[in-house]
Amino acid sequence: MFFLNRACGILLPVPSLPGGYGSGDLGKPAHDFVDFLSRSGQTIWQVLPLTVTDGALGNSPYSSPSAFAGNPLCISPDDLVARGLLLRDELPGHPPFSEDRVDYAAARIFKEHILRLAFSRFSPDGNYEAFLREQEHWLEDYVLFTALKGVYNGDPWNCWPEKIRRRDGNALLAASRDLGEEPDFLRFVQYIFFSQMKDLRAKCREAGVELIGDLPIYVNYDSADVWSRQSLFCLDQNLLPTEVAGVPPDYFSETGQLWGNPLYNWDTLKKDNFSWWIRRLSHSLSQFDTVRIDHFRGLLAYWAVPFGDKTAERGTWRPVPSSDFFEAIRRNLPSPSFLAENLGVITPDVTEAMESMGFPGMAVALFAFGGGMRDNPHIPHNYRRELAAYTGTHDNNTIEGWYSEDATGDELQAFREYTGRSAGGESAADTIIRLVLSSVAERAVVPLQDYLGLGSEGRMNTPSVPSGNWEWKARKEHLSEDLSRRMGNLADIYGRK
Repeated sequence: MFFLNRACGILLPVPSLPGGYGSGDLGKPAHDFVDFLSRSGQTIWQVLPLTVTDGALGNSPYSSPSAFAGNPLCISPDDLVARGLLLRDELPGHPPFSEDRVDYAAARIFKEHILRLAFSRFSPDGNYEAFLREQEHWLEDYVLFTALKGVYNGDPWNCWPEKIRRRDGNALLAASRDLGEEPDFLRFVQYIFFSQMKDLRAKCREAGVELIGDLPIYVNYDSADVWSRQSLFCLDQNLLPTEVAGVPPDYFSETGQLWGNPLYNWDTLKKDNFSWWIRRLSHSLSQFDTVRIDHFRGLLAYWAVPFGDKTAERGTWRPVPSSDFFEAIRRNLPSPSFLAENLGVITPDVTEAMESMGFPGMAVALFAFGGGMRDNPHIPHNYRRELAAYTGTHDNNTIEGWYSEDATGDELQAFREYTGRSAGGESAADTIIRLVLSSVAERAVVPLQDYLGLGSEGRMNTPSVPSGNWEWKARKEHLSEDLSRRMGNLADIYGRK
């Protein structure tokens, strides 16, 4: 566990790293970025979820067919060469991929090809066998689910043959016999991913960089998790969700947000001492120094929307056995390091749970100017030391994009009055970065796009927009020595170096 004293760092997804082969990866691009952070006086690198992404779901890292499996797009081809599983001349000298955008489709085709080639040359050893034993609790279900997906043309699991979707033991055994080498290939891919992830975490620790991961609270319906653990989710006799996840109507949305994920059967989870959740949290902590829990308030109470509704308006708040759940965390995960995503309308019980568990919350400076600033938790003068303070998140526009396109006249006026900034002078991005770095918050995190002063062209995600998201990619020249010196100077000025 890290005990921080005014640290600062960067929010940047692994696929957005410069270089790589269509997508940034866990090899040289990631290791070079850690070196850049170290030179720049930064001691935090926060990433987005590294689970498998799906082009049919917009490549969102928050929509995955597995809560555990690593994303093959993040595997380093160069590392496969170093392992003797590929030849250097089997990789393109000048990969024909975009340098400005993550090229998901092309990267998937390329990685699939080289991973199958590497697999054909792989000889299992003791490390591989140990990995299979350690990860068996999720790996075998994921492997079978993914292989069967291929057999059934990518159809969702509830459209598979009756005995297969209901996991009849004899039917699964018979189906497994016809899968050939595919299960072994899928195991190999996961072994390589987690081997490279282990190397990256060691690199971060050597450099004194805290690696922060991200845990989506819900899982996809069409996932290995729901198919293999049907009793842990609220499903009807036809194995369809009875209710789905979302959030109620609020200031930002008159109809609420309908996410559509199946809801947990917390009564069943409790009877099993929350073992699936404990394993999931432990799995995340094995990869990262600290893990951000997305939509933390859903671990106290959740908004349940009738399945089939087109909006989230008819939902109902339902309680979670949170006291028992948090006690299970205390009992099974000594000294865990979590951040609680506590954005939006937060009730006192959520704050009490965070304080009881010692989970710091978040503040986002771009939310500071939209209402009365005296009591706004996102305005820097209201920050608390234990907070993780951000200029913005992956769901926000960049600072410059917000300032030039999204901010209302009242917000701009509030921003200028609060900062004493005239229409000219330093950029809005520099102003807000300095506000966050100078605050009392122990962690200060800035998306790389804000340090680069990018406008909306650098935005990572626009919620409710189904396409064109998660594609921004840094170029090698973005990580310049001039930027490194500027970041290091600011870290020094504000006592974060």
